[in-house]
Amino acid sequence: MPTVAFYTLGCKVNFYDTEAIWQLFKNEGYEQVDFESTADVYLINTCTVTNTGDKKSRQIIRRAVRRNPDAVIAVTGCYAQTSPAEIMAIEGVDLVIGTQDREKIMSFVNGIQEDRKPVNAVRNIMKTRDFEELDVPDFSERTRAFLKIQEGCNNFCTFCIIPWSRGLSRSRAPQSVLEQAKQLVASGYKEIVLTGIHTGGYGDDMENYNLTSLLWDLDKVEGLERIRISSIEASQIDDAMIDVLNRSSKMCRHLHIPLQAGEDSVLKRMRRKYTTEEYAAKIKRLHEAMPGVAITTDVIVGFPGETEEMFESGFRFMEELKFAEMHVFPYSKRTGTPAARMDEQVDEEIKNERVHKLIDLSEKMQLQYAKQYVGQVLDVIPERDYKGAPGTGLVMGYTDNYIQVVFNGTESLIGKLCRVKITEAGVNECRATLVRVLDDHPSQEVHTFVLERPEAIQA
Repeated sequence: MPTVAFYTLGCKVNFYDTEAIWQLFKNEGYEQVDFESTADVYLINTCTVTNTGDKKSRQIIRRAVRRNPDAVIAVTGCYAQTSPAEIMAIEGVDLVIGTQDREKIMSFVNGIQEDRKPVNAVRNIMKTRDFEELDVPDFSERTRAFLKIQEGCNNFCTFCIIPWSRGLSRSRAPQSVLEQAKQLVASGYKEIVLTGIHTGGYGDDMENYNLTSLLWDLDKVEGLERIRISSIEASQIDDAMIDVLNRSSKMCRHLHIPLQAGEDSVLKRMRRKYTTEEYAAKIKRLHEAMPGVAITTDVIVGFPGETEEMFESGFRFMEELKFAEMHVFPYSKRTGTPAARMDEQVDEEIKNERVHKLIDLSEKMQLQYAKQYVGQVLDVIPERDYKGAPGTGLVMGYTDNYIQVVFNGTESLIGKLCRVKITEAGVNECRATLVRVLDDHPSQEVHTFVLERPEAIQA
């Protein structure tokens, strides 16, 4: 049996794409082996968000070449799309394929195995207008399935290279999304996470159909218990979106809404499409519509021109919004972006100092958010044994508002909807006791929050 090994760098979309490419190899009779093992084919799915991502990608490619010089070395992903010539120059690379045409990968690999002629299959991504459908029918996590509904981005933020590596926004056909969702439910998944490069931009290239329309259609899928959006921009949350988030019993009460900076002049230089006032107004509306909703966010620290006063202003703004968690990143120059050419680049030591301040704030807010649920009863779908170690008598899963919960139970509970009582709050996880198991068709009796939700806000 031929073997293939994968190495994925970067975001969750890349991990989804790798899973989809594995399905292509699997259908051809391949066995997947560990990347450190000897394989017939090595596929490296690269990242180019930062220059460091490029460097790490090159290191991994060379490691694969050393592992088995006779193997087919295939490279895909964002770095492959933006810099194919750099990758083809690495001795031992056989195939560079970028972020499109992945459905052709097996024919390329088979051809290379016959004649050993290297192939650069990268095309101009900016001319691509169709969504590339690559399905993943099964995931290693048995409880949550990812469903890619969108590709590319039209925003062109000054710090970001992604539009040039993924192209303009393309949406998957609604009927195709719904069919895949039904297949995932039939495979036993209770929760589906909608993902993409700019997930909230779903439908931007369609007429009279958008993400809100899709959510209402997914709400009708029988057997689907939870729908989670991986990320959405504040500018894309309107009254219609708030209505479906509030009225659909399947929508998870957790939204990841990137902020990136908490000060208006920095947001303007980033070319973000909102002010702090507009962002705060959306967050306030969401809290009013869905008491207890968890809002998580991304923040970039030390963007060019960010003064100490601007940082402190942003710090206070984030503190006021009471996020459930913040993902904090120091600004990293990305060659080819407008921000990399800006004056007033911030010193690395100052960036690190600010990053640690915001991480401390994030942990403080995370604990505050979790504490309000001590003594309350919530529903959890266990994903795995605690810390991946069977026999502990504990399992771990997430509530729909994305609180990580650990409670007493065995592996038999994994994938089942369980009702638990929160007994202790922590920064990264809460402890709970099992009240009862709600299975197999619990939708009639699920109450995610004991807090009562008001009627939907009318558009």
